[in-house]
Amino acid sequence: MKTASVNTLALTVLGVVSLLLPFFIGSYALLVFSLFALGVTTVVGLNILLGLSGQISFGHIAFYALGAYVSAGLTMHGVPLGIAMLAAMLVCGVVGGLLAIPALRVSGPFLAMVTIAFALVVRHLLIEWRDVTGGANGLMGIPMPEFGGLDPALGLAVCCALLMMAALALFARLQHSQWGLAMRAVKASEIAARSLGFNPVVSKTLAFMLSAMLTSAAGALVAPLMMFINPDTFPFSQSILFVLAVVIGGSGTLLGPVLGALLIVVLPELLSAFAEYRLLIFALLLLSVLWLAPRGLLGTLSRWLMKPEQECASDQADDALLKHHFQRHGDAVLNVENISIRFGGVQAAKEVSFQVRAGEVLGLIGPNGAGKTTVLNMISGFYRADSGSIRLQQELRGQPAWRVARSGIARTYQTTQLFSGMSVLENLLVAQQRGRLGQPWQRPDAQAQAIALALLSLVGYRGSVHLPAEDLPHVDRRLVEIARALALDPALLLLDEPAAGLSREETDALIPLLRKLASYGLAIIVVEHDMALVMAVSDRLQVLDAGKPLAQGQPADVQRNPAVVAAYLGGTDYRGKPRILPLRSSGKPGLVVDKLTLDYGAASVVREVSFTVEPGETVAILGANGAGKSTILQALAGLHPVRTGAIYLHDHSIKELNAAQIAGRGLALVPEGRQLFPHMSVLDNLLMGQHACRDRLDPAAEVEAILRRFPRLRDRLHSPAGLLSGGEQQMVAIGRGLMSRPAILLLDEPSLGLSPAMIGELYDALASLRDEGVTLLLVDQMANLALTIADRAVVLESGAVVKAGRAQDLRAQADLADAWLGAANA
Repeated sequence: MKTASVNTLALTVLGVVSLLLPFFIGSYALLVFSLFALGVTTVVGLNILLGLSGQISFGHIAFYALGAYVSAGLTMHGVPLGIAMLAAMLVCGVVGGLLAIPALRVSGPFLAMVTIAFALVVRHLLIEWRDVTGGANGLMGIPMPEFGGLDPALGLAVCCALLMMAALALFARLQHSQWGLAMRAVKASEIAARSLGFNPVVSKTLAFMLSAMLTSAAGALVAPLMMFINPDTFPFSQSILFVLAVVIGGSGTLLGPVLGALLIVVLPELLSAFAEYRLLIFALLLLSVLWLAPRGLLGTLSRWLMKPEQECASDQADDALLKHHFQRHGDAVLNVENISIRFGGVQAAKEVSFQVRAGEVLGLIGPNGAGKTTVLNMISGFYRADSGSIRLQQELRGQPAWRVARSGIARTYQTTQLFSGMSVLENLLVAQQRGRLGQPWQRPDAQAQAIALALLSLVGYRGSVHLPAEDLPHVDRRLVEIARALALDPALLLLDEPAAGLSREETDALIPLLRKLASYGLAIIVVEHDMALVMAVSDRLQVLDAGKPLAQGQPADVQRNPAVVAAYLGGTDYRGKPRILPLRSSGKPGLVVDKLTLDYGAASVVREVSFTVEPGETVAILGANGAGKSTILQALAGLHPVRTGAIYLHDHSIKELNAAQIAGRGLALVPEGRQLFPHMSVLDNLLMGQHACRDRLDPAAEVEAILRRFPRLRDRLHSPAGLLSGGEQQMVAIGRGLMSRPAILLLDEPSLGLSPAMIGELYDALASLRDEGVTLLLVDQMANLALTIADRAVVLESGAVVKAGRAQDLRAQADLADAWLGAANA
């Protein structure tokens, strides 16, 4: 049975029971039932905030109290209860919206602290404003409404039941409406939501207001129900119980608040003999649910029992429908002129200029750290360019990402940013809103669903459109993210490494797709390290190096450009120091990698790679970005699981060991990006390197050895590591790796982001380590640089070994650049 049918049936049964039950129970049970119904209403309000928009509030008891006091004050002056309730909802809606403005500047525990402070402020206001609230004594003699000849308590219980059912019906409609889809998208990924045109502040503020209004409506009825209220009627602990009810019942589920309210209202009555242990019981219950059912009880049950409906997109896309979908922007042209951006002392991009016309594919390429993704982030509004111009029918520089998206720019990401908790179809439906909230009750129409299915057919997605996005395999996540970007109906599509993690066959399937998209008139910018894909789809290439434009032109011309080849292979005047003494082979390798295959849960990123490293030898692993170099080092260090193959260190298998155990065996990793502890001193960072060392070494002597090797660190020994320059941080990272005197030192991109002078100093130090007999396994984007100090090298392409041999022989090979730029066409 479909989830929607189950929910409809459950609501119908609950509604009938709730309206009939008050007529068959006693007075005390009637009070408990009324409080239960009001509890459900309050938890539904909090479920909108937590379940739909992903915000936490421990201050909702304040809205409950405000609703009660406003209602009580008005009814005591003769205002009918219905009007008093509406007034309370209006007041709390405004207060909730005002609270959201400062609250949304923070998140996580800080947001929780803001809401707690709000609850404390409201409590003290109720105590101190004696003329209105009665102070600590509260308000007495609150009249119950008249219901003709019906018992007021019974009539009020029916009103509570009607309010509960209205709240549940509201949530059921809101969850899949345009408002609800927008809220859920922002909850899942604010970054992706901004790139679809949504302003997270608007959807979050709206959620705060709706949540406050529902909570205050429940409070408005609790006042006549109790006929007396004071600040102690609304303890702060009750606010925590409201959150507990949402979490235990199932955040984001329709009927979770019903189960949650049963636990916080009815269960205590059943366990009244253990009242003093109530909070302890709730704590144990919460811990149990979080451990056994982290989605909540109903969330976990629905995950187990309710299988998604099977509906697949057609094998053939509706071409006429797609042409109609993509006709909005005409011949729009993107003009990027001299954009630059600096992060602190790093010039990430400088005076980058290019143009992309409708129907054109521009390949934006360059070595690692060239600034390609930074340029995409400036175009899409996630970074503000310091200077220059970005125009697509209007000036976009300085505009927030959600405004840029509404102007006709859509994008994908290196790591897919699908909306978890939403189905594949919902991911595309929310994109078609183009950042607009739409109508609160309106759901996507049949036309929107037809476009979504056509786009899924176009990109080649063949799975069920009702599958949760988080359950998709990697290749389908890539395809659905492209389809979602297309659902925005963009004039310009930005693709950031769309082939990352895909197999060769899956990557090749992107070629006709991108050409087809261009035929619809879309302008496309592709950032990709798979040169076979880039060369096949690009009309022109723009090459960046160190943030600056290096070359531009036709793919074949760029492939043959000496400056581009030098940028990829590491054009440098540095000449590594030759070995002082020839390497003497022991004939017994210290490290053996045999048929190693690695993946990220999808296609293999490393396929049956084999090589050896002898003691005292320096071996370089080379290849283009995405070839699998860093993944191999991570696997050797125990930071990435091995699918198949073997790894032996001194004849002992280490494939099954964890990272700490491998470090204890003498394998030390100097990770890409240094990964220092920025707030700790240089000395403390170095001492951390001895943590896994089995031998008892003198820390002071080892630190002194590092300082002799890197003299410039001596004056900075007690400075925070985060304040050092990039080159100095790299020295600290290498020193930390050497502190345990490792059998093999793994170096991942040591030259990344360093100046030429600092690179020379660093590689002189590595050459000295080599001459002292330290075994090095080196990964560096600058192949020519690495080959100057290496004894042997392995070249990877698409995760497989394509070349291997002596470093000096590989340097002399004219076709070495093919592994980076692809084979040039004649």
